[in-house]
Amino acid sequence: MLIDGQADKTASKVAFLARVTSNLLDTQLIEQAVRRGEAMLTKHGALAADTGAHTGRSPKDKFIVRDGHTESQIWWENNAEIAPQKFDLLHQDFLDHLKGKELFSQDLYGGADPKHRIKVRVFTEYAWHSHFIRTMLIRPPREDLAGFVPEITIIDLPSFKADPERHGVRSETVIAVDLTRGIVLVGNSAYAGEMKKSVFGALNFLLPPKGVLPMHCSANVGDNGESALFFGLSGTGKTTLSADPERTLLGDDEHGWGQDGIFNFEGGCYAKTINLSEEAEPEIFATTRRFGTLLENVMVDEETRLPDFDDVSKTENGRCAYPLDYIPNASLIGRAGHPKNIMMLTADAFGVMPPIARLTPAQAMYHFLSGYTAKVAGTERGVTEPQATFSTCFGAPFMPRHPSEYGELLRAFIGRHKATCWLVSTGWTGGAYGAGQRMPIKATRALLSAALSGQLQKVDFRIDPVFGFEVPVAVPGVDSALLDPRSTWADPRAYDDQADKLAGMFVENFKRFEKHVASDVLGSAPRVRTAA
Repeated sequence: MLIDGQADKTASKVAFLARVTSNLLDTQLIEQAVRRGEAMLTKHGALAADTGAHTGRSPKDKFIVRDGHTESQIWWENNAEIAPQKFDLLHQDFLDHLKGKELFSQDLYGGADPKHRIKVRVFTEYAWHSHFIRTMLIRPPREDLAGFVPEITIIDLPSFKADPERHGVRSETVIAVDLTRGIVLVGNSAYAGEMKKSVFGALNFLLPPKGVLPMHCSANVGDNGESALFFGLSGTGKTTLSADPERTLLGDDEHGWGQDGIFNFEGGCYAKTINLSEEAEPEIFATTRRFGTLLENVMVDEETRLPDFDDVSKTENGRCAYPLDYIPNASLIGRAGHPKNIMMLTADAFGVMPPIARLTPAQAMYHFLSGYTAKVAGTERGVTEPQATFSTCFGAPFMPRHPSEYGELLRAFIGRHKATCWLVSTGWTGGAYGAGQRMPIKATRALLSAALSGQLQKVDFRIDPVFGFEVPVAVPGVDSALLDPRSTWADPRAYDDQADKLAGMFVENFKRFEKHVASDVLGSAPRVRTAA
C-alpha cells in the first residue's frame, strides 16, 4: 500500500525547487519543444525527436526499493533491488539537481476504469517528454485537475547522471522505483518509454491483490460486443493485428481484466515504425501524417522533412506515439466486456509452430508463463541464427510479482468466462529463418477472423504430436499446407529435429515454474519425439 501523501509531498518539493509549467496542451508543448530545439516538425506536422544514446529501455538499470512492504511481494529473481537508504540519497540528489530548472508537469490517469485507475503526476525536463506522456496516458477532464492529488510521482531528468558507488546502482543511467511511497526516478535516459512502462509496472504491482489482472496485450471489440486480447512480445504483431478496421480498437499495449471486464491503461498507442508502409498498415501509417503524433528515433530528411521508415541506421526500434482517437475505429471509453478469445502471438523463427492452434486452459497457462518468441539474425549484435526468447507473461521486465500470481488470475478468468485461447505464430514457415519465409499476413488475418467469428470452432482439428495443442486441418480461404508446418519443409526429418530442439528449450525454460503450477499445467509441456 502506498504511504499516504508521499507521492504528493515529492511533487510539492519539485514544484518548490524548480520552475514548473503544468498541464500544457499538445499545441503548447509542441511549440515549446521546437522553440527549445528538442525536436522538429515533419512535412505533415508530426513532431520528430531523438533520444540520443538510449534508443530503448534499460532494464538492467531498473531497481525497486526493498523494504518491509515489498520484501515478500516482489519477484526478486527478476527485479534488482535498491536499499531504502540508497534510494533516499538518490531522491535527494534528484531534487538538488533540479533546483532552478524549468520543468513541465502533467497530471494523468493510468487506467480507464475509475475503480482501478491511479493518479500520476509526471515531471519532465523536456517539453517533448511531457507531450509524449500526455499522449500515452489518459487525460483527465480539465475540471478534475484543480483537486488532483498524485498517487505516483515520476521525475524524469535525462541530464541527471547517477553515481554507481554513491547510489548503489549499476551505471550512470537509473530507473529507481519506490512502490511503497509511489515515487519513480528516471535519470540519464531520454527514451520516453521508460516513463510509460514505469506506470505499467506500478499497476502490475497494485492490481493483483484487488483481483485485477494487468496484461501486456492489445485488445479490440467486435460489433457483437465480444472483445479479444492479443498477447505478444515486440515484433510479433500485437499492434498491427489488433488494428483491425472491422473491429473497435481498445488499445495496443496495456490492459487490465477485472470483475466488470477489460479496460485500457492508456490513452494512446506506441507503435514500431520499422518498414512501416501505407499499404501494409494504413491506419498506423496515417497517424504519422497528423499534427500531434510524435516520431521517436525515426530518420527524417533535413531538407524535405519526410520520415524514412526503412532507414534503421539509428535503431530498429523507431516508434510513433499518437492518441487513440487517431485510429478511426478506436474506443472512446477504453472499456469492454469479458473477452471471448485470447490470442498469444509468437514470431517463431524456427519454422516449427503452426499459424494457429487451440489451447486448453492448462496449455494457455503453460504458454502464458513461457511467453515464447524468437530473435532473428541481425536484430542484435552477435545474433547469427534464431534464438528462442522466453519472457514470462509476455512481459517479464514489467512484472514485479511472481509470474504465478498473474498466471493464476488468467486461468481463473478464462475458466469463469469461458474464453477460448489460441496460439498464433506470425513467424516463419517452410523452414527456419534464412531458409523459409515469413507467415503471410493475409493468412494470419484470415485465421484470426475465423477464430473471432466462431467459424474456427466448427472445423476439424488434429493433435500436434510435439506440442499437444489442437491445429485446424482446413480453414476456408487459407492454404491448408500452411496449417501443417512439417509438410512445408523440403526435408521433414529436418523439421523433426528442429521441433525437438524447440521443445527441449520450452521444457528447460519451464523448470523455474514447476513448483508453482498444477499438474495439468506441467502436463502441457511439449514432448520430444523421434524423427519419422
